[in-house]
Amino acid sequence: MNSVLEFFQTMGFMNLTWQQAVMLLVSFFLLYLAIKKQYEPLLLLPIAFGMLLTNLPGAGMFHQELWDAFLQPTLADGAANPAYHSYGAILKHGGLLDVLYIGVKAGVYPCLIFIGVGAMTDFGPLIANPKSFILGAAAQLGIFIAFLGANALGFTPAEAGSIGIIGGADGPTSIFLTSKLAPHLLGPIAIAAYSYMALVPVIQPPIMRMLTTEKERKIKMKQLRAVSKTEKIVFPVVITAIVALVLPDAAPLIGCLMLGNLMKECGVVDRLAKTAQNELMNIVVIFLGLTVGATATAGTFLTWKTLGILLMGIIAFCFGTMGGVLLAKLMNVFSKEKINPLIGSAGVSAVPMAARVSQMEGAKADPSNFLLMHAMGPNVAGVIGSAVAAGILLTMLG
Repeated sequence: MNSVLEFFQTMGFMNLTWQQAVMLLVSFFLLYLAIKKQYEPLLLLPIAFGMLLTNLPGAGMFHQELWDAFLQPTLADGAANPAYHSYGAILKHGGLLDVLYIGVKAGVYPCLIFIGVGAMTDFGPLIANPKSFILGAAAQLGIFIAFLGANALGFTPAEAGSIGIIGGADGPTSIFLTSKLAPHLLGPIAIAAYSYMALVPVIQPPIMRMLTTEKERKIKMKQLRAVSKTEKIVFPVVITAIVALVLPDAAPLIGCLMLGNLMKECGVVDRLAKTAQNELMNIVVIFLGLTVGATATAGTFLTWKTLGILLMGIIAFCFGTMGGVLLAKLMNVFSKEKINPLIGSAGVSAVPMAARVSQMEGAKADPSNFLLMHAMGPNVAGVIGSAVAAGILLTMLG
């Protein structure tokens, strides 16, 4: 009889708190969005399932208390931290998701994903139209607006920087920076970043139409020049060297992005390029999603800060879109060759979704207008821009 009682006492149902029950419902909702609505399903599905696993009482798959004291030899008052430990304690006492989370904490998973992203990216439109760099930079306005707004709401500078990077519309970059500056906010920030990325076709069009006239939306741009293979090979090498020399903290992300692109463009390592695009990318996405979702425990997610993150995230996306469109309009004042301002909105690095939104809005104004390749320039520039912005924030706040 005692054994039966002990069995019932160890059941998860007997130890389930209302906070954990709420988090389980949130995970079910995110699974619904990933499967039924197909909102960024490749990452939202494993994130939601990781949230489900971490909030199951008694499963012991993720231990927030281990990470709270991770690599902190002293307390706030300068006294020795009795709970201090390093990776050895994680491997010895942690659960499955604790061990996998080491890849996030060490910044490994986002960088590996950037290798895959680089192997799938064509920088040709950006090379053919270097002005796209400026539009990609302007679309990072949302990052710094959200940083200031989050700081005004009472978030620490490190937390505000992590929230602001949501405006870059780049999930791996958001995870990379947050794991360095504010790991306790990793779950809410990752969920906000990928949710808003999926909503780009909903968020951007009203802003684009509000800031442009029908005449501007009908502007046709001349065909881009052909880009040589040599240019495509030299580009990732030069960009890596320049960015790393100016901003060393951005080197991991930019270096991995450009390595993947170089493997694609050089033509001599097709097996590596295909592996980066497929097997490597898919495996890392599973591990990254599960472990990021695991950080969304009841104690870290069910707070007023989560609402603040969601609020500032949408503001970051809106201002990023506005920044790109408004700068394109300003460039038209001084340029003989007019730019369709719609391509400025593609400067947020949701590749290629943001570029497709520019194409769709342009086609609504003039069905014969083809903006997709022109929009891909600012779009891939935004990938570089968000990584550079993350490096700036990490240098200033890390």
